[in-house]
Amino acid sequence: MTSDPTDANSADVLARLAAIIESRLPHNGGNPEQSYVARLLHKGPDAFLKKIGEEATEVVMAAKDADHGAPADKVVNEVADLWFHCLIALAHYGLKPADVLAELERREGTSGIEEKALRKALAREGAEQ
Repeated sequence: MTSDPTDANSADVLARLAAIIESRLPHNGGNPEQSYVARLLHKGPDAFLKKIGEEATEVVMAAKDADHGAPADKVVNEVADLWFHCLIALAHYGLKPADVLAELERREGTSGIEEKALRKALAREGAEQ
């Protein structure tokens, strides 16, 4: 059931799903009466951002349950829900999954500690200008 995340098909799945979500954007004719995604997008960022928060919490709860003997596949289900709602946010802001994958690729091989320090330094530099 688990696929290789380096498989090009993984990115293809995200791209196909993103295309469907983009087709539900209001300016693309998304109908809030016929589509859950269109309804969230029609309501605006507060609606889909609230769902992202809810889904993130459900990921945490599923992971905690898995630590106590519940099936770990529940974590996969909740992460899928989280990613789905994040794809809605990306579409709203004119972004694509490829943008996220490119950022992850850019970070590949970089220590998380180094990455965070670099972001803080850049933020300080930007604030000083």
